[in-house]
Amino acid sequence: MKYKVLVAFSLLVSFSFAQITNTRKWRKTESDSMQYALIMYDEKEYLAALPIYEKLYYAHPDEIFLKFVYGRCCLYRSDKHEEALKLIGEVYAKNKKAENIEFDLARAYHLNYKFDEAITMANQYIANKRAIPEDKEASKQVIRYSENGKILYANPTNAKITQAGNILNSENEEYVPVVSADESIMIFTYVGKESTGGRQNKLMQPFEYGDYYEDVFQSKKVNGEWTKPTPITNINTNTHDAAIAISPDGQKLFVYRDNGDDHGDIYISYLKDTTWSVPVKLIGEINSFAWEGSCSLTSDGKTLYFSSERSGGKGGRDIYRARLLPDSTWGKVENLGDSINTALDDDAPFIHPDGVTLYYSSKGKNSMGGYDIFEAKMKDSAFNVTPRNLGYPINTTDDDIYYVLSASGKTGYYASGKKGGAGLKDLYFVDPGTTEKAPVVYLVKGNITFNKVPAEGDIKVEITSNNNEVYNKLKSNTATGNYVTTFPAGAKYKITYTYQNYYPRTLEIDASAITEYTEKIFDIDFSVPPDTAKPVKKDSLLADNFTPKTPAQTKAKTFAGRYGDIEAKGLIFRVQIAAYKKPRNYRYNHLKGLGKVEKLLLNDGITRMTIGGNFKTLNSAYEHMKKVIEAGQKDAFVTALYNGKRVYLDQLVKMGIFKD
Repeated sequence: MKYKVLVAFSLLVSFSFAQITNTRKWRKTESDSMQYALIMYDEKEYLAALPIYEKLYYAHPDEIFLKFVYGRCCLYRSDKHEEALKLIGEVYAKNKKAENIEFDLARAYHLNYKFDEAITMANQYIANKRAIPEDKEASKQVIRYSENGKILYANPTNAKITQAGNILNSENEEYVPVVSADESIMIFTYVGKESTGGRQNKLMQPFEYGDYYEDVFQSKKVNGEWTKPTPITNINTNTHDAAIAISPDGQKLFVYRDNGDDHGDIYISYLKDTTWSVPVKLIGEINSFAWEGSCSLTSDGKTLYFSSERSGGKGGRDIYRARLLPDSTWGKVENLGDSINTALDDDAPFIHPDGVTLYYSSKGKNSMGGYDIFEAKMKDSAFNVTPRNLGYPINTTDDDIYYVLSASGKTGYYASGKKGGAGLKDLYFVDPGTTEKAPVVYLVKGNITFNKVPAEGDIKVEITSNNNEVYNKLKSNTATGNYVTTFPAGAKYKITYTYQNYYPRTLEIDASAITEYTEKIFDIDFSVPPDTAKPVKKDSLLADNFTPKTPAQTKAKTFAGRYGDIEAKGLIFRVQIAAYKKPRNYRYNHLKGLGKVEKLLLNDGITRMTIGGNFKTLNSAYEHMKKVIEAGQKDAFVTALYNGKRVYLDQLVKMGIFKD
């Protein structure tokens, strides 16, 4: 039945097209193309119809109907706005009664920064008795945009916008860039020839005139240059998969996916080694039966800002935030209120790592056209200060959306379809050039290794100026050992690094008085003793050239460098040289002069041979261990006894006996 209706419509289209054009006979390929383009046009799929009309128009430039429909489609592509004004203007000069021509011309004037002409034409359309009510309201919005545009365009900011280059951009579409806090990873959405599934219809079946669906691509910065982007295969499917946010540490990626069963939801993927996991839908109250499609995570990982079309909002799309609950689900969803949201669409939130600066896009407030990018500051957990329009040239008369700012505040990233780009939409770098105070952030990054091999360490950030409240927990990357963490100004922090059973390392950060972006690189090799700020004794490990041969010797050296002089009641150390379950005869002639060899039988049934007696401190036992090793007992190591029971050195840390 559906097929018969389509055929009937196609025949009607062919007849109608012949009636409204001067050309009476069309090639079959042209007729087929026109039929499909008219179907797309009727369904308001203007971008899909545009390339077909473009080809037909340049083959028949005198056809006024082609000029009209092609010009109207050009309104929806930012690199075609000049052509839209030219074509619609020529149609208007010949036929002022063409359907909605005054409204279309008003839009074309506005998009080309001819604001006075846009206002005049919009008012003319509003006064027209044949004006469509919906378009009449849209004309009033064109007037509002034009009034705002006159002010913003006449007072440009010092922002400088640079196309990101042909390594990142192609002849296809690249948009929604998301960047890690240290700007080492950029992930973005791609639509084009390399999209999974190729051209598809709405049922995701191959179709010559179909659309490419969204995929996610990734680039890394190496020696200051971005590498050629590659698709993230675990994320990309035949449906729409779009990158929408990355956590500041670069380990979590948020993805928009519309699988056809819902209106679009937010998913999350985790970086495992060098591979992103298959995305899973966020658990909790963020996803609803309505559309959710943009988000941003705070640097502490506890709050997610997102946009939604759910009921109960201010109108259209609104921006909300949700809290991470103790059970690791998302809840306590709240609308950001009138200071952010408007009766029109508000979308694409990005919460800066400073924790108080929100960038987002809105079609309301003093936008100069479509979505404009705004900056809002939070105070006392609420955005009660009037948001600031970032101004021209960052904002234009078309949609400007998905803006993110580096932790340093020096570089912005977004996408646009500007004339002169490499493709339909391209990625751009932004030098904000603002006199406004840049967000203030402290960033710590580095590399965690063991024996110079990358290691997955646990990292805990505490706010020491707030009763050691845990600010964030994260891990270094297993494959690279890299980590990055950020936190806002105005407090003191302690970062604790742990790896397996080795003693923790700590870094104290005073961000209470910083007034600008501050960065610190802190690398850790857990096989090397730390450089402490405490007075160092002569027998301290820091001046020790001994090279351990076994893990037990490494641990003895490591712990001696930090806790070597600690004494405690019931705590003794011994130097072990052998162990067995059944009695054996051992000869230790090579150890003469290093003390008495004794048997130590513990509850585990293992007899241990130790030499040199009891030592009250780890340092004294460690020094004796080195002499025993030098004498030829290569596998000697230090063992600890507490109240007669054997304990591991790292257990003494957990018990609170070994402490800084």
